[in-house]
This record gives sequence, C-alpha cells and structure tokens, in this order.
Amino acid sequence: QVRLVESGGGLVQAGGSLRLSCVASETIFSINVVGWYRQAPGKQRELVATITSEGITNYADSVKGRFTISRGSAKNPVYLQMNGLKPEDTAVYYCYVQSMMVSIRNYWGQGTQVTVSS
Repeated sequence: QVRLVESGGGLVQAGGSLRLSCVASETIFSINVVGWYRQAPGKQRELVATITSEGITNYADSVKGRFTISRGSAKNPVYLQMNGLKPEDTAVYYCYVQSMMVSIRNYWGQGTQVTVSS
C-alpha cells in the first residue's frame, strides 16, 4: 500500500511563505491528478489546488495569486508553494494523488499542520 508523507508545514507569520512537499513510499505509476486539500478546525476538508497530467491547474478562489502547485516525480509527485500566507490559511494540509493504472486509485497523506499567526 502506497503511503504519502507531507512535509514543510509549520508556524509562520502572516505574509510569510512555506513550501509543502509530498513523498510517496514507493513509485506511483500512471499518475493523473495530484493536488492539495486542507481542513481547518471545525470545517470540512476543502480543495486548495490540483494539477492534471496535462498541467491544467485549478485553485480555490481564496488562494489564487498566492499559492502555486507544481508536479514532481513519481516519488515526489506534488509541491505547493504558499506565499502571502494569511491566518485563515491555518489548517492541516493533505496531499492527494490519483493513479489510473488498470483502475483508479486515490492516495492521501496524513497531513501537515500549517499555522499562520497574525
């Protein structure tokens, strides 16, 4: 079973930057969509950004112009550069990988905490 591990979270002041990374426990083949989601306390998990194998990106309105998603390798499938962080960005961030080899498989990480102080 493939495991995803996020890193790069932490505590930062408003206006600061963080770069999130996602590492897979083994090579993931036929990666289709990769992305980042987040969940703040008391709220549902929400989409932050996704990027397809063709490079088509989709961002939540709240992060457009501040966050940039990029694809990596089969072992490091996705990154998230976060600039201009705001207190409302505070959440646990999860990486997501969809593989389409034979059948669709969805993989999730355990999450990394991002805390933005005002």
